[in-house]
Formats: sequence, structure tokens, C-alpha cells
Amino acid sequence: MTNIIETKDLRFEYTSEEEGARVVLNGVDLSIRKGEFVAVLGHNGSGKSTLAKHFNAMLLPSGGKCFVAGMDTADGEKLFDIRQTVGMVLQNPDNQLVATIVEEDVAFGPENMGVPPEEIRKRVDEALKAVGMYEYRRHAPHKLSGGQKQRIAIAGIIAMRPACIVLDEPTAMLDPRGREEVISTIHRLCSEMGITIVLITHYMDEAVDADRVVVMDDGQILLSGTPREVFSQVPRLKAVELDVPQATRLIYRLQKAGVKGLPAGVLTDDECIEVLSNLLEVNGCPSSKPRS
Repeated sequence: MTNIIETKDLRFEYTSEEEGARVVLNGVDLSIRKGEFVAVLGHNGSGKSTLAKHFNAMLLPSGGKCFVAGMDTADGEKLFDIRQTVGMVLQNPDNQLVATIVEEDVAFGPENMGVPPEEIRKRVDEALKAVGMYEYRRHAPHKLSGGQKQRIAIAGIIAMRPACIVLDEPTAMLDPRGREEVISTIHRLCSEMGITIVLITHYMDEAVDADRVVVMDDGQILLSGTPREVFSQVPRLKAVELDVPQATRLIYRLQKAGVKGLPAGVLTDDECIEVLSNLLEVNGCPSSKPRS
């Protein structure tokens, strides 16, 4: 499968008068395939958001290379094509909403790209339906919930027809319901529309259903693999101040307490229930009949 994003020895540093040069990315080699769902994890300051901003040339490398669909992000003549290929959704949806009516906001990007009006109408309707917000097309964005606003921001990106969408902690400011709405939308975009998804998050449970999990630490890639492969390494994740999904944490604690026969890499509540039910069945379960 073709890579849509590729970094080679990617390095980046911020420079300030107070601190001088501070290295944020230090030799990152990463390939993301077309149609893949990749979750990028890391504690604050690990470099994950800085990495994401290289994927649509919001930031340019201090060293090494970043390629988008084969285009070098450092090539200024390719900037328009790069940003058409990779759309960016930021943490605060209010920073991306520019109009007073939802459908006008979604149309903003295609209009600036010079898309014909008839095509804009089609794209806006399709994008709003894709995120489940078509019925709100004539509403005022500022009156919507946080999760709804974020879905409108995502629709605005979809209307520009990118091959890849990078989401930088899109649920950080949302309540649990809003988080669920946004994550469900992201998964549909990947599975039903074939859009490559790069999700930057600090919520471990949001990464469980990704195709691949990449863990950043100190500007480098610490771990990369399937969710089961990565989250089975609980001590290594804890060493860099990262947690694991709740079900994984429960099984790990039971293992540490001496409970035998529990597998590593349990990810979901349903898997956890099945594992514990099987364990009780094998070892015998106390009678649930009421005492006489």
C-alpha cells in the first residue's frame, strides 16, 4: 500500500532568546499508508503535536524531510497541493469556525479553492451528511454543543476533499458525549470513505480501535505497532507517564496481584468481561443462589 505521509530523520527545534534552541523532534522516521488509521500518543511535550503540524506544512523541518504524497513539504511551490492533500483539525473548534451559518462555514474552504458553486453545494451537503450534521445546516455554529462544533469543523475539512485528515487532540475540550460523537465520526470517515486518519490524542481509549498506535517520547518514536502490541507493554508506557485503557489496566493489576491465567493485551470492556468470566468458570464460581 502506498504511503501518503513519510518522514525521514525529521528534526525540529524552537529557538527563543530566553532558552536558545530547544529540540522538539529528534530524528523521527515514520510512514503512514493511504487509508490507515494511526493514533499518536505521548505526554505533554513529547513532540506529538509538533509532528502533526509537519504533515500539512504548518511547520517545516529544521532537518530531515517530510513528504506528503511524495511532495516535499519544504518545497514552497507545493504548499497549496500539500494542504489540499492533508487537512488539519485543531483542538478548539471555535478557532476554525468562521461563518454565522453552518453550511456557509463548511463552504468556506471550497470557495477559497475556487470550486464552482454547484460543486460547492454538493460538497457541503455530502460533508454535513458524512458527520451527521446535515439537519443543522442552517443553524448558527455558536449555538451548537462542543461535539457538534467539532463535527462542523471536520465537515469543513471534508468539503475540501483531502486524502488525509490530521486531528490534533480534537476531543480535549469536549465532554464524554462530545468525545464519542467525534470519535465515531472519525472512524466512519476512515472505514466508509477511505480517508487516512492521524489522530493525536492523550486519551488511551480513543486509540484502541486504530490500525496502528505510535508512542512519542522526548521527540522520538518510542513504540509503534497494533494497539494490542503497544498496550501490552504496560511498564514501558508507565515509565514515560502514559496510561493504558481501563480494561488493560485492570487485567495488569490482577496479574501483578498474582492471578494466573490472564492474557496480556486485553483492550476493551467486552474482552475484559469475557476473560474474567472464563477464568471464573475454569476455577469455579461461588454459588449465586440466595441463602435459605
